[in-house]
Order: sequence, then C-alpha cells, then structure tokens
Amino acid sequence: MLASLARATAGSTVATALRRLTTGALLLGVVCALSGCDYALMDPKGPIGVQERTIILFATGLMLIVVIPVIAMTFLFAWRYRASNTTADYRPDWEHSNAIEAVVWIVPCLIIGALGTVTWITSHTLDPYRPIASPARPVEVQVVSLDWKWLFIYPDLGIASVNEFAFPSGTPVRFHLTSGSVMNSFFVPRLGSQIYTMAGMETKLSLLADEPGDYEGMSANYSGEGFSDMTFKARAMTAADFDRWVEGVRSSPAMLTMAAYRDLARPGVATPVTRYGTVDGRVYHDALNKCADGTACIDDRMAMAATRDALGDAALCGPGALARSQTSGAVPRVPSQQGPNSLERPSPVQGL
Repeated sequence: MLASLARATAGSTVATALRRLTTGALLLGVVCALSGCDYALMDPKGPIGVQERTIILFATGLMLIVVIPVIAMTFLFAWRYRASNTTADYRPDWEHSNAIEAVVWIVPCLIIGALGTVTWITSHTLDPYRPIASPARPVEVQVVSLDWKWLFIYPDLGIASVNEFAFPSGTPVRFHLTSGSVMNSFFVPRLGSQIYTMAGMETKLSLLADEPGDYEGMSANYSGEGFSDMTFKARAMTAADFDRWVEGVRSSPAMLTMAAYRDLARPGVATPVTRYGTVDGRVYHDALNKCADGTACIDDRMAMAATRDALGDAALCGPGALARSQTSGAVPRVPSQQGPNSLERPSPVQGL
C-alpha cells in the first residue's frame, strides 16, 4: 500500500514538474518571438507620431477601466460560486441594485465622453491637411503610388526617385499624393499618419522627423500581387547630408519623361531604388488627371463641362466661343487661382 502511494505521489510530482516545464518553455518561446517585433507605432520619431502614440495609450487606458474589472470578476465569480463552495450567498430573489446600475451606466458614459472629447480635438489638431508649424520652409514632395512601387517627385528641386525619399530632419515635409493605379495607402509608421492615395484625386499629408534616421515606409492597403513588396525608405538627414543627396540625384543621367513614367507605371514587383536627375514637369499633373497615356485630362474635361453648362453646346463650339468664355467668367483662370490642376500646364522639364 505504502509503495503504491509513493509511486502515485512520485508520478504526480513528475507530471506537475513536466507541466510547469512545458508552460515555462511556452512562455519563454512567446517572449523570444515577441522580442523580434518592431513596435514602430510605439517608437515614434516625429511630433505627429508622438501625438498618435499618446492617443493610443490614452484610449487603451480608458478601455482597461472596463476590461480589467470584467476579467477579474469573471475569475472571482467562477471561483466564489463554484459548486463545492456551500458558504457562498445564494439569493434567488435578487433582481436590482442601485449601486450596480450607477456604476454600469455612469462609468461607460464618462469613458465615452472622454474619448469623444479627445477624438474631436485631435481630429482637428492632427488633420493630415493641416501644415505643421515650423520656422523651416516645408519640403514639397509629390507622391504617385503605382503597381507596386512608389514614385517621389520634388517639384521645387526638379528631381525624382523610386522607393526612396529623403528630407532634412527638423523640416516639415508636405506631401501631395495620388495613385496611378488602384487605391493605396501611404504609411511611415515611425513618423505618423497613414493616408489613402486614389486615382484621379489628390490627398495631402504633413510629416516631420525629429532626428536623422532611415524609417520604413509601406503600403497599408492591400493592392494585389506585389503588395507585400511595396515598401520604401524614408531617409531623414541633416541639412548638409540632404543637400549632398540632392546633388547626387541631380548628377543621375536618368530622366523622368512621360515615356519613362509610362514604362515605370507598368506592374512590377520589388522595383529597385531609382533616381532621376531631371523631371518632366507634366508627370504628376498627368498622373493625377489620368492623361499620362495621351487621353484628355480630367481637369480639361471638367473645364469643358463647366463651359458647356454655362454657355451651351452651340456656344461652346460656335464662332467666337473662346472669346465669350473668357469674358463671361464661366471658367476663370487668373494666376492666383492656378494650381496643379489648372489648364495652364507646368513647364515641360524642370531641373535642366
């Protein structure tokens, strides 16, 4: 009898030890696996990313006010009211508690009120179209998402690059974004907001990096076969390094002509970094207005439609139509109103 009891006890001890060892090994494996994760959103390198991290932590903290008590009470009630506990209170006629009603209504209402207030404020302060306050002049970058690559054009510098863009740290970057293909999403996690790119439309985004570094950029919207390889480098540099980078790109013999853009726009996976020393000034305009293939541009068609609505088909096509449209104000085109979508095209080549 004693021998059997000893064997049973030993077997139970071994089984317990094995369970603990297995649990410990699993936990260690989870810790090791998570140690390789890149928590980019929680390690921001710019003011927009810092504010967004604060919102995430604030919202998570508020939600834990509800989640933690619910989880704790689940285990507490399961233990306290287990079948073997005959000392637990049994109240089959209980149906109401003013204290419980107050807690389950007031606390969620306060949480929703706090979240709503923060959402209202930050939806304006973190509006991607809102410029970042800075004494430095923003760097203007035009972005075109393609299958499956990113084209970055610097209109003020007359250069362009594929799957890489550089900018000086401490200086805001003002993005103008469109898509040459399907809807996509531009995202640099360590710098902040993601924003969609859409064909025939332009979105805007302002970002800033507080310190030099190479940051991973990606597509955050599934867009087909090459989606997983649709990445790019966002390179924040000192002002001197950025100037050297610009000069290096300008020395490239490659030219981003309309023909080169049409070749680039063809679907391709894992496109290498490419730099263009000169850029045809029509590339972004025609990509935005869907006329890179020689078809009528969207802004031209809209202007014609507006003129037709104002003057009628006969007046639009009849003698003197141009003079009448200029004097009637149907399609005003004064210099202060001209922008990237105006009928006046930018100069053919920049940076020459």
